Amino acid sequence: MQPVVTAAEARALDRVTMADVGLPGVVMMEVAGRGVAAEVQRALAARPGPVVVVCGGGGNGGDGLVVARVLRAAGVDATAFLAVPASAVTGDAVVHLGVYLRSGGALVDASGDDGPALIAAAAARAAVVVDALFGIGVTRAVEGRLAAVIAAIDGAPGPRIAIDLPSGLDADTGQVRGVAVRADVTVTMAAPKLGIAVAPGAAYAGRVVVVDIGVPPAVLTAMAPRAALVEAADVAAWQRPRDALTHKHRRGHLLVVAGAPGTRGAGRLAAIAGLRAGAGLVTLAGPSGGGELAAPDPIMTAALDDADGLAALLAGKQALAIGPGMPGDARGRAWIDHALAAGVPCVIDAAGLGHLIGRLDAVAAAAGRVVLTPHSGEAARLLGTTAAAIDADRPAAVRALAAATRAVVLLKGPRTLVCDGRAGDAIAINPTGGPALATAGSGDVLTGVIGALLAAAQPPAIAASLGAYLHGAAGDALAETLGQGVIASDLPEAIARLSR
Repeated sequence: MQPVVTAAEARALDRVTMADVGLPGVVMMEVAGRGVAAEVQRALAARPGPVVVVCGGGGNGGDGLVVARVLRAAGVDATAFLAVPASAVTGDAVVHLGVYLRSGGALVDASGDDGPALIAAAAARAAVVVDALFGIGVTRAVEGRLAAVIAAIDGAPGPRIAIDLPSGLDADTGQVRGVAVRADVTVTMAAPKLGIAVAPGAAYAGRVVVVDIGVPPAVLTAMAPRAALVEAADVAAWQRPRDALTHKHRRGHLLVVAGAPGTRGAGRLAAIAGLRAGAGLVTLAGPSGGGELAAPDPIMTAALDDADGLAALLAGKQALAIGPGMPGDARGRAWIDHALAAGVPCVIDAAGLGHLIGRLDAVAAAAGRVVLTPHSGEAARLLGTTAAAIDADRPAAVRALAAATRAVVLLKGPRTLVCDGRAGDAIAINPTGGPALATAGSGDVLTGVIGALLAAAQPPAIAASLGAYLHGAAGDALAETLGQGVIASDLPEAIARLSR
């Protein structure tokens, strides 16, 4: 997995590299600026023209000054706009400001009230605009003149390239601090920042390019960042190709408890997804009455009407997926209690989560491993807060729920997060998935996929991360051909194409 760092970790990487390794900060800034300049030149190959670099007074602005100088040396018409007074430039950026001026660089003082208008006029004519305003330094809402500067950058018709992360984003939560640049490309140093790996920051970052600025890999490894992006190589390593002697019982038997009268579709989606994701056998169980308990031909069915029936059905099953479309009555609560006591790995979603409100300690005391898959609203009810509070800091929310339940928690939404409450507070960030998954039943499919992976004896945290990746990748693939017409029943077959 690709390590992802917080603002504090990014600063610590710089300090260790400078103090212990001995690489000067001015050199790291030079390397960073050259990396950004290379990305700008790639953009210019498709759209030639002048470049505007909007600089602040800190390290991000120093990187921008290097970008402008390197581009000018390469014959590009690049101009640096300094959005703060020259006297406010600090640290190693002071050195690079002097180098830029002595090398004949074009510098526009945009620190006055007319600064936003000057930047807007130049950005309107620019082929590329570089955002070197704040970087990871934003800790409060951007207001007034500097907010107008960000608006001027966003008004550029050409590509916008941000340095480290788009100005105005919180580097740790991805939240917009008042206003933020919407970048087409973000060139980040040493490792992606958490704020551009999670939602909503990822939507502002565009394509993310990581530049090596001299931080030794051993330094990053020793730091052990608490978050990482799942990569295709991880998925390839986690998947287990079936050998020639594999049979259905070796692939595992998944029990799906889902779908009451009026919500039968939820159970069928979860069941067929489990089969498509590789389970050898799937049994769908739910209350009888109010319509036939039916499923596609390969899936077995069983009526489940009394509180104790689940214990008998779990015999011989390797995993349980429970919750989608399930009753919210006493029977449903009893089934959840049986699931927690049975010792069988289980994934709980949707209505099943409602039976856990106020009882997180019951999950923590479960006899077997549990995967919870709430969206923001469900996570809020479990934690006794609001969906807005969950989305204000999704990394903190998934960690809090995982710690309280000692379960693997998968917080659904853009850039789904996974945290294992029994393994500390490390977060796996899923990079796949998009608007195609914003359709009824999509979550039921994910429940079935994770259930199948648990039935195949995948560790719960891997089952959740792998399931989220395959689910999202299937949605992405379908979106390329079906656009906005993707529906949940399309997903299982697309997942089968990605599963091994």
